[in-house]
Amino acid sequence: MSQQEFWNSKFSRDGYLYGIKPNSFIASKVKLLKRGAKVLCLGEGEGRNAIFLAKKGFEVTAIDASDIGLKKLEQRAKEEDLSIKTICLDLNDWEAKEKYDGIVASYLHMYEEDRAKLFENINESLEPEGIFIGEFFSVNQLNFSSGGPKDEKLLYKVEDFKNHYAFCDADVKEQITILDEGKGHQGEASVIRVLLSNN
Repeated sequence: MSQQEFWNSKFSRDGYLYGIKPNSFIASKVKLLKRGAKVLCLGEGEGRNAIFLAKKGFEVTAIDASDIGLKKLEQRAKEEDLSIKTICLDLNDWEAKEKYDGIVASYLHMYEEDRAKLFENINESLEPEGIFIGEFFSVNQLNFSSGGPKDEKLLYKVEDFKNHYAFCDADVKEQITILDEGKGHQGEASVIRVLLSNN
């Protein structure tokens, strides 16, 4: 099954699988982005982070493999009179062609062997002093029933980030949090929070 087929099957249901509120960690760090910043949302799904960022006055682009998810995003943006650029693309096919002041992601499903390319693309797509803000499910999420993949190869370790960003200003922490994100993410969860500054 392709990424598009997988996510379309999830997003084809009524409503918003992960709700319409932004990821709380991303929302808490938005103040680090400069006014009017150009921001890229990776694996953005139905658009909860993109809508939030556009409302804050940022220039937002959203990438996702699901055309159904992006159509929901576009409909909400239209209703709220927001301008958001959408790109329907599997992140494994993403190439770093543009520069952004900020890149955000919440709960990307990426296999271990595909992450080096993803991390490189994030690096190459950040402007000098650009910021990456991300929240990911850790391998310890297998102990919780609040959401996320049940395949350990799609879950993350702190070392995944620290090894790749050893020479960057990267703040990487694993912690337990309480998720309240639509039907898809509810309850106690083990997450890895990443804040990367491209200095």
